[in-house]
Amino acid sequence: MVTIIGVRFRKTGKVYYFSPGDFEVDAGEHVIVETVRGVEYGSVILGAKQVSEAEIVQPLKQIIRPATPEDDETYLENIRKEKEAIEICCEKCKNHGLVMKIVDCEYTFDRNKVLFYFTADGRVDFRELVKDLASVFRTRIELRQIGVRDETKLLGGIGICGRELCCTTYLSEFTTVSVKMAKEQNLSLNPTKISGNCGRLMCCLVNEEAVYEYLNSKLPNVGDFVTAESGEKGEVVSVSVLKQTVKVLVQEEDGNEEMREVKEFEAKDLKFKPRKHQNSRIEDDEVRKLEDLEKKESHHLED
Repeated sequence: MVTIIGVRFRKTGKVYYFSPGDFEVDAGEHVIVETVRGVEYGSVILGAKQVSEAEIVQPLKQIIRPATPEDDETYLENIRKEKEAIEICCEKCKNHGLVMKIVDCEYTFDRNKVLFYFTADGRVDFRELVKDLASVFRTRIELRQIGVRDETKLLGGIGICGRELCCTTYLSEFTTVSVKMAKEQNLSLNPTKISGNCGRLMCCLVNEEAVYEYLNSKLPNVGDFVTAESGEKGEVVSVSVLKQTVKVLVQEEDGNEEMREVKEFEAKDLKFKPRKHQNSRIEDDEVRKLEDLEKKESHHLED
C-alpha cells in the first residue's frame, strides 16, 4: 500500500497524485510540488489516503513541502503579474500583425516559464512573437493554442439554465457529447438550442443520458402499433418518457375512422413490437450532419 494525496493546480483542473512523504497534509491546504512544467503551487483536494500500487501511475513524485506564508504571497504576486503579461502579449500580437486572441496566461511558481493560451481560426506562426516576449520577460515562453471549449472553461459564464457553466464549476475534463444524446432525450435538433456558450453541444446532455436510455427502452416509438391489456389496439401518437405513459389513437372494431379517439395508457399495460419511424431516416441524416460539425472541434487543453 502507498500513501497518496490529490493535488489540483487549477480550479476545475485534473487531480494529480503525489506522495506526502514525511509531511502531514490535509485537504484544503497548499503544497509545493515539482511537475513536468517545473515547480508548481497546488491545492490539496484529497487528503492522505492508502491505495494499492496498482492504482497509481509510477513514478509517484513526492511533494517538496507544504506551502509557507511566503509561498502564498509569491503565488498571489504571480497572479498579479499574469494580468500584466496578458496586456503586454496582446500589444505584441498587434505589433506583429498576428490574428490571435490571448485567452489566459500562467506563470509557473518559480517563474521559470510563462504560458500563454490563445485561440485562432487556424495555425499561427508565432516564432517571432516568442522571441519578442522572451526579451521582455527574460524567461522561457510557451504559447499554446486551445479550442473554444477550453476558452469557455477558462473565461467562465452563465449557461441557459441560469447557473454557472458546468466546465467552470466542477468538470475536470470534457466528456464525449453526441447529437444522438439530444435525440434520445427528445430535444430539438436545432444546434442553437442544444449548444452551450462555446458553440458546441452542451456538456450537460451527458448527465441524464443513462436514465433516458433506460426509460426509453421500456417505451414504444411514435408510430408503433400497440395492444392494451383491455384488447384495444391503436397507433402511438406521443410518449411521456418521465411519466412512462403513452397516448394511443385507438382503432374502433368496425374500422370507422371518424370514431377513433386518443387514449392514454401506462407503458407497462401495453404490448408492442418496436419499429422504425417513417421519418427516422431524415432524423438520422440530421444527426450525421451535426456530428460532422462536431468532428471539427479542436483538441482539448491538457492541464
